[in-house]
Amino acid sequence: MNLRINEIFHSLQGESRTVGLPTTFVRLTGCPLRCGYCDTEYAFHEGSQMAITDILATVKNNGARHVCVTGGEPLAQPNCLVLLRELCDAGFEVSIETSGAMDIASVDPRVSVVMDLKTPGSNECDRNLMSNITHLKLKDQVKFVICDRRDYDWAKAKMDQYDLRSRVDEILFSPSFAQVTAKDLAEWILTDRLAVRMQLQLHKFIWGDEPGH
Repeated sequence: MNLRINEIFHSLQGESRTVGLPTTFVRLTGCPLRCGYCDTEYAFHEGSQMAITDILATVKNNGARHVCVTGGEPLAQPNCLVLLRELCDAGFEVSIETSGAMDIASVDPRVSVVMDLKTPGSNECDRNLMSNITHLKLKDQVKFVICDRRDYDWAKAKMDQYDLRSRVDEILFSPSFAQVTAKDLAEWILTDRLAVRMQLQLHKFIWGDEPGH
């Protein structure tokens, strides 16, 4: 059983609950979305077929406890569900980064889902599969990439509309690079006393745009 893999690499987790922890990233090729701020466009098409057994061997060789399956959009490849299950069976702490446009109902419950809700500023807001919210677990995380004040207000409204605070332990707000400053986003959150985690992309502070990080 194969998956089309863009890259597998060992780095520090730059976002989410496990930020800063050594992590093996498995980046799958392909994505049906075209978000305006995407920084992994190279994963849309570049990649090669790899057997799941070989993926597992490569991950084990890296020696990290944490594994993040990402993309592109990893769930665009149906065999991703098999990979997630196999990684969990092998004893790894597994997370998946997904756009929220693909059904997460069949994701192994041991996996921590980091799910975007695409804001209007992403230009892909209409692709959100809102039924996914009913499948979220407390260990999952919902992420909003904030491009401007309108996005921030939209994200706040969605938090209330879907009672996200009671569904997941972590709600993540990220400033879109070069569109809204980290300071502005931080001040909006503090002014509103919003119960969210603001996050920056740690790996970009360390390595910039170097590949493999």
